[in-house]
Amino acid sequence: MKIICAPPDFDFPSAGGDLDVVLYGHSDRSIRGSVGDEVKDTVRREKLYPAPRAWDFLSIALSIVAADLAGHRNRSPDGWTREFDLSIAVADPDFWNTQIAPLEGLLRFLTTDRWNLHFLDRGLLPAPDRNPVMPEEDCVVLLSGGLDSFVGALDLTSLGRRPIAVSQLVRGDAEKQRELASLIGGGLLHLQMSHRVHLPDPEKPPSQRARSVVFLAYGVLAATTLARYHRGDTVTLYICENGFISINPPLTNARLGSLSTRTSHPVVLDMTQRMLNDAGLRVQITNPYAEKTKGEMLTDCRNQSMLRSHAHQTTSCGRFNRFGQQHCGRCVPCLIRRAAFNAWGVADHTDYYYEKLSRKDGDHAGFDDVRAAAMAVVDVRQNGLGSWIGATLSSSNLRNVDALRGVVSRGLDELAAFLQVQKVQ
Repeated sequence: MKIICAPPDFDFPSAGGDLDVVLYGHSDRSIRGSVGDEVKDTVRREKLYPAPRAWDFLSIALSIVAADLAGHRNRSPDGWTREFDLSIAVADPDFWNTQIAPLEGLLRFLTTDRWNLHFLDRGLLPAPDRNPVMPEEDCVVLLSGGLDSFVGALDLTSLGRRPIAVSQLVRGDAEKQRELASLIGGGLLHLQMSHRVHLPDPEKPPSQRARSVVFLAYGVLAATTLARYHRGDTVTLYICENGFISINPPLTNARLGSLSTRTSHPVVLDMTQRMLNDAGLRVQITNPYAEKTKGEMLTDCRNQSMLRSHAHQTTSCGRFNRFGQQHCGRCVPCLIRRAAFNAWGVADHTDYYYEKLSRKDGDHAGFDDVRAAAMAVVDVRQNGLGSWIGATLSSSNLRNVDALRGVVSRGLDELAAFLQVQKVQ
């Protein structure tokens, strides 16, 4: 699938794409897509002044998300692996053409698809406001509205840090994100962004395997707007997610490709960091919880009072909107969340659609995610952790493999304990 992503004034017809996507603007015809108009408006409204290559990185990320949502897996030769020929207009194509190989490798790791990238000139690079705002916050934290990012922001403010919170707007969660940001540290400066993709023929249900690229791009963009960045300092971008879900080992062999996302995988963060370094962007990505389980994050949180009062308001569910902004209680993120509360030893006041999972039917104990979790626990008991993990931790980009193996083992132990409480096993 040949996709061209460029600003509104680009000569799309001469490029000959299967799909044209307008970057930072609105489509002028029904056969074209668009992405990123709200992001540009947000930056302009807030009078922020990002670094030029941070703008380019955002243009790349938005284009990747648009392509990911446009590609149909059921139309590929094997019913799963898609092939993208993606051209992106950037302000500095000469530099980004040196990054094609690492970017394509990152995308293959994230999506299991085949990507061929090309960079064109005439990309958007907005002129800064005459009186730009340069926030005095000292770091950036991604605040999704989820439990892990809430813990991470609480810990940062408890340590005396002053982060700017950056969120991806999600239907049903926007107000919740604002409420959580207002609670943390007496109220955080909060930047909500939306990629706002419009496509003539999107895949349904939508693919989100490449979404981590745009989350990171929002954070990088925000980091380069801070006063300390403009003074020449390095800014830390905190991606706060427990180590078990970051590694996200496939629970069974049948879930190797389809259900194991890699949003904050250490390999993804490492590959992205290398590109930022090559780009001369002084942003340091870190996940302080890469070696902690979700239960350990809750137990060790530095603001237990705030966490106990508001943990139930956070969102973890992978099917939250399908159940009318209610946690389903049985998808993998819900199971890990519930297992973490169990390990924490604090009552879970989250409202779950499927509260009790012990019923032996396809909606409860027999539901695919619940059954896969139970199978994983049995597999490890019978064959050992190494056999179950397989090649999950074999990448040469991984450091501290023993520590990562440990967090996977303890995360699975939390899951096993919860399943036992639920009488699934």
